[in-house]
Amino acid sequence: MKHFLIKYTRTNGSEEAWHRDIAAFIAALQSDPDLKGKIVYRCMKVRDDPHYYHFAAASDEQAIKALQQRAFFKRYTEQTRLVAGGEVSVSPLEIIAQTDQRS
Repeated sequence: MKHFLIKYTRTNGSEEAWHRDIAAFIAALQSDPDLKGKIVYRCMKVRDDPHYYHFAAASDEQAIKALQQRAFFKRYTEQTRLVAGGEVSVSPLEIIAQTDQRS
C-alpha cells in the first residue's frame, strides 16, 4: 500500500459546499469499478477550524495511475487547490507500526 497525507487550510468557499464536493469525490471513487477497493480515502478537519487532513492509500502504482487518469480526480484536485487558495501539501507516508484492523 502507498499512503499519502494531504494538508491545507480552507480559505475559499463555504464549508457545506466543500463537504458535499468531498462526499461526491468519495462516491465517485467507490463507484468506479477499476478503483473500488483499491483506493482508501478519508477526510478529516480540525473541529471549529479550517484545517483539513486527507489520508489516502492506494493498493499499488496501477491504482494511482488509474486514479490520476479519471476526470473526477482532476476536477477534485483543482477544486482542492481553489478551496485552499493554492496552498496544498501532499506528503508520502511510511507506516512504522500499526494495530490490526477489524474484519
